[in-house]
Amino acid sequence: MSYHGQITESAEKGHSQPPHSGQPAYDARRLVNGEGTAMILLDDKAYQLRITRAGKLILTK
Repeated sequence: MSYHGQITESAEKGHSQPPHSGQPAYDARRLVNGEGTAMILLDDKAYQLRITRAGKLILTK
């Protein structure tokens, strides 16, 4: 999975902008694409991003 770019849909849905508006912002629910998990790559390492039932984010190696 390859993902590039900033997601602005949250602003359209009435959510507030992130406090650091100069930085890119990504909607975690869009990153996981309805599956609940997504792989994030950094150099040659893969990390799993998961949204819990309680709505918390967990990033594991």
